Amino acid sequence: MPKVLAELAAPAERFTKARDETVAALADQMDARRSVVARCAEDYRAAAQWLEHKADTWLVEDHTDDFFCDQVLRGLARDLRLTEQALNESITLQQHVDANRILQLYERLVRIFTAKGWSFERKLYASTSREGNKAMNLNSFIGLMGHSLKRVETSDGVILRDVREGESPDFVMRNSEYVLTLDADSMLLRDYCLRLVYQMEQPGNERVAVIQTPYSSYRGAPTRIERIAAATTDIQHMLHQGMTYYDATFWVGANAVIRKAALDDICVVSTEGTRTVKTYIQDRTVIEDTESSIDLGYFGWHLVNYPERLSYSATPPDFGSLVVQRRRWANGGLLIIGKFFRIVHARHQQGNDVTLGEWALRVNYMASIAWSSFGLMFLLAYPFDQRLLSPWVVFASLPYFATMSSDLKRNGYKRSDIFRIYGFNIVLLTVNLSGTLKSIQQGMTNTKIPFARTPKVNNRTASPALYVTMPWVIIIYSCMVFYADTFSHNWGNAVFAGFNAVVTFWALTAYIGIWHSVQDMVVGLVRWFFVPIKEPQQEAARKKASWRDALYFGDRQMIYESRPL
Repeated sequence: MPKVLAELAAPAERFTKARDETVAALADQMDARRSVVARCAEDYRAAAQWLEHKADTWLVEDHTDDFFCDQVLRGLARDLRLTEQALNESITLQQHVDANRILQLYERLVRIFTAKGWSFERKLYASTSREGNKAMNLNSFIGLMGHSLKRVETSDGVILRDVREGESPDFVMRNSEYVLTLDADSMLLRDYCLRLVYQMEQPGNERVAVIQTPYSSYRGAPTRIERIAAATTDIQHMLHQGMTYYDATFWVGANAVIRKAALDDICVVSTEGTRTVKTYIQDRTVIEDTESSIDLGYFGWHLVNYPERLSYSATPPDFGSLVVQRRRWANGGLLIIGKFFRIVHARHQQGNDVTLGEWALRVNYMASIAWSSFGLMFLLAYPFDQRLLSPWVVFASLPYFATMSSDLKRNGYKRSDIFRIYGFNIVLLTVNLSGTLKSIQQGMTNTKIPFARTPKVNNRTASPALYVTMPWVIIIYSCMVFYADTFSHNWGNAVFAGFNAVVTFWALTAYIGIWHSVQDMVVGLVRWFFVPIKEPQQEAARKKASWRDALYFGDRQMIYESRPL
């Protein structure tokens, strides 16, 4: 943050000074003089040159850096160049420019380059939640908005409390009508907030809680798996537009503009040890944004997807990091669906029934990974004969594949990518099943699981052995079924098994790599023979003790180890 503010300081100072001087020069004039217009054009040219220089000197390491330079830096520079050309043309044609418009143009320059910022890390404070997930990062910050806070040293660490009368605050958390959330690996185009907040302010949108543009993928991915994963992401952008039509949108957590009043409605106050925790975004699952969407719907709030591609997010470049992401996505839907059914019943009693379209789309969104994974596993494993595998079963799936291939073409991909996505889903079958089974386990034990962040590494992320072993199992089993059904003249199932074997082998080679899969299986086998040494809890607690613990509590270990006589 300090580096960003330092980078912007020089142009911000220049344009702020130019704006103030222009305000003074135009104080008694209705129209801007030619010299003022010329200076404004010169300042716009300087701003564009500053951005272009940053783009030219930016260290480009991958396609995401290319996107940042072209769409963020040079994109804004092109916009400023257009304004410069318009001002110069007005001078050439000797046509006046309204003074208020010149002031607006200067105000725009000042706002582009003026920034104020600071960072907030909740785990630095003993009074905020200790839960290790993204939801509590947001909850801790939102819960402090609108408060003037004082840092206080205690025996448990630094706590934050509201200032008392006569005290000066250490920092003030201003309240806001809207909150913008953004993941670390995502980028927003320059008019994201301008368009979305304007839409929220339109008459009739007073009950819109969340507006977003579901993120798109960066183009130019260097690996096949990143390109195909990006294709599935880009299709989701289109699907969410249809979900908005049926009021069945889900908040996709990478980015959003959220109305603060809506968050206040779904806030739950609880205790975590001695801490009072405000929870706006539930952390029961690792797809916390999905559960929050259900909560907002119960209170009569709506979610909207803006029909533009204004946000972009990185796609995992290798199978190991993709496993972490997709296993997280597959977890939690089954836990939330029960809550949705309870809310449907509650809304029915209120006379606010859920429409069939909303019901179907929401249930599909939350449960589709579970039933499609189990269904695909059944299709791969069950020994169909000619009577069960009727041609009509195959024809029934054609509308789905035809629609998806059309969406792929519309998004700039090939229609034949439908087969690559099919293989992609097969190699991820075990990942999706494990996430689904984890949801069932959570539902039975009522426990939380830690939020696993997608690895951001330059080299390859190793995969758990199970996830690279199962594609090989599917290939071998499909070949065996093909061989057996060919000799028994069960042609339908033989063709299906042979197709699965070919597609899965291609997907294994293209997305994981044969040698990489062997490496991960060997590493997984070797790790299975070793038992990690865990430090005893009492010894760990003693090492973590600080001087404050000793000063205020003495030797806590003696208290733990003492026994009544």
